[in-house]
Amino acid sequence: MGQILEKFQGKQWRERQMRKITDKVFDRFKDETGKAYLKFEDLYIAVLLVYNDINKLLPGPHFDPPSKEEVRALMQECDMNLDGELDHEEFVKFVKRLTKDTFIIVSQGLIITLAVAPTVALLTKRTTEGVPGVGKVVQKIPNAVYASLVTLTVVMFQKVAEAKAI
Repeated sequence: MGQILEKFQGKQWRERQMRKITDKVFDRFKDETGKAYLKFEDLYIAVLLVYNDINKLLPGPHFDPPSKEEVRALMQECDMNLDGELDHEEFVKFVKRLTKDTFIIVSQGLIITLAVAPTVALLTKRTTEGVPGVGKVVQKIPNAVYASLVTLTVVMFQKVAEAKAI
């Protein structure tokens, strides 16, 4: 249940997740090139990696990365020292601005999941009550407990899928 509440904390959870992703991607480029900045070509590859991680780690629909033109325009806005490169903090700011709408969609998806799962649970409970052997056990479980168990199971499966994606 704590995992569900953590996701409802909203901004802090979102910022931690994005910081993990941006740090991982930026450090990968830093380790490979030995440079602490990203030029446009590396930045575009980094954006593709960020969107790959977002699609693996966060629940919801698949998100397509922006075009090269969109990346170039936003790069110019986030390049605070106007050197044509993004350092780590500029990259974090860049990714935050690039993905701001993504988290709105993810949050809506999470809310829908938490609203739909209990309803589906109650419908499946009614169906399962007619199954010989299992039906009597299911009938004895209160609806609220059954719905909570199914919802927690759905969230647990999402967390396992997240962990495997990392």
